[in-house]
Amino acid sequence: MFVNNGTDPAPVIGMTDNRDTEVPGTRYRQHRHGEPGISYEQLKMSDKRESGECFGGIIDKFRLNFIEDKRYEFIFNGLKTTLIITAFAVLIGIVLGFIIAMIRSTHDRTGKMKILNAICKVYLTVIRGTPAMVQLLIMYYVVFAVHDPGKMITAIIAFGLNSAAYVAEIVRSGIMSIDQGQFEAGRSLGFNYRQTMLLIILPQAFKNVLPALANEFIVLMKETSISGYIGITDLTRGGDIIRSQTYEALLPLLAVAAIYLILVMFLSYLVGKLERRLRSSER
Repeated sequence: MFVNNGTDPAPVIGMTDNRDTEVPGTRYRQHRHGEPGISYEQLKMSDKRESGECFGGIIDKFRLNFIEDKRYEFIFNGLKTTLIITAFAVLIGIVLGFIIAMIRSTHDRTGKMKILNAICKVYLTVIRGTPAMVQLLIMYYVVFAVHDPGKMITAIIAFGLNSAAYVAEIVRSGIMSIDQGQFEAGRSLGFNYRQTMLLIILPQAFKNVLPALANEFIVLMKETSISGYIGITDLTRGGDIIRSQTYEALLPLLAVAAIYLILVMFLSYLVGKLERRLRSSER
């Protein structure tokens, strides 16, 4: 039974008195009823355990997404597929794009090749006016529906034709930027139009359009990420397969994004180095 002698204040129901009590060797908050609180050392140990659990969780997720069942092979094989498609599509784009650019620039300067120029204009209008994914699906489900050359070949042709349209306009703008006096200088040297174009005009035009061409090839490499729509396991598709198996989206997609970023930075470095070499050769 509690007896108040008038000297102590009456206790309030539902309230507890928390006071800091110094205990030898430790500092912690202790309740009046004798129940010890959490010491500072215990708080530090708790924080260390939480950080260790967080780090351990990341390692476990990394092992789950990439190490177990050799899931990293989806990324490596997808990267190889992406690079193969990009490399051959770039070759098609360069060759076809330069041919179209020469046809159109010849028509613009001399008025010749009217039929070929009309065909090229239709081709450029269709390719540049429709999405790359639609072109890929048409190529796979319509053009090669009967005689299938393989998914990889289909993707290479589709992306190559798409890239050629943009390369053609880039190169044509570079050719048209060359002064007319360069053509006259070629004639004074005894060159015909084709020799003047190949030996004098195109080398100068290439230097002018190199940054735009490099940007087009970088865009092409990133556009190959839609190859998965026709069943090709490219880099993006490889990361998505890992996500579907582990139900973890963060690490696989971050890995895919990081690889694309590294590739773009590497290509940009090579293009910058080539530009500096071309500038130094002009001096």
